[in-house]
Order: sequence, then C-alpha cells, then structure tokens
Amino acid sequence: MRKSTLCLAVTGALSALFLAMLVHARTQERTAASRRQPSAELVKQLGLTDLCLFTEARYTRHPAMADRHAAFQDHPMALDHFPSGSLLAPPAFPSPHAPPPPAVPEHP
Repeated sequence: MRKSTLCLAVTGALSALFLAMLVHARTQERTAASRRQPSAELVKQLGLTDLCLFTEARYTRHPAMADRHAAFQDHPMALDHFPSGSLLAPPAFPSPHAPPPPAVPEHP
C-alpha cells in the first residue's frame, strides 16, 4: 500500500468523523434548548445577576458587581493572591448597569 493511499484513507475517515460530529451537535442543540428553558425561567423569577465563574473571591464571583479596588482591599500595592484574579479582567467603568453619577452644581 502506498503512503498516499493511507493518507487519503485517514483523511477521509477523519472528515467523515468530523461531519458526524457536526450532525450530532445540531441534534443535541435542539434538545438542550428545551432543557435550558426551565433554568431561564428560574433565573428570571429570582432575578439572578450573572454567572458565577470562580468561587474564590467576591470580585471574581460576580464580575458585574465588583469594583476596581476590590482585589487590593488589604493594601494598595498588595498582589492578588487568588489565581482567578489573573484570569478575569477588571470590569469596564462606567458600567452600563451603574446609575449615572450625581450632578455637581457649578459655582459662579
């Protein structure tokens, strides 16, 4: 058997496997959507904020409700001692969910 024939057979088998994976993903997508519906209703009823990504620190558990200096609450130059703090960027400010700052009157 030539090496090119073996290569073509392996490529064909892997391509068939890839197509089978795409078909499987499409069929599972429909069933997963029906399973997610009760969870979506529960989130709406309870008014949950966002996904809990990490369980270590409060500023990584709920990124939407974190402030910029939460990681440095012990000391301004303290290093973050939680590994998840290096994986999650600080929230963008001003947050789209934050209320606008109070108006400051101008002095004449």
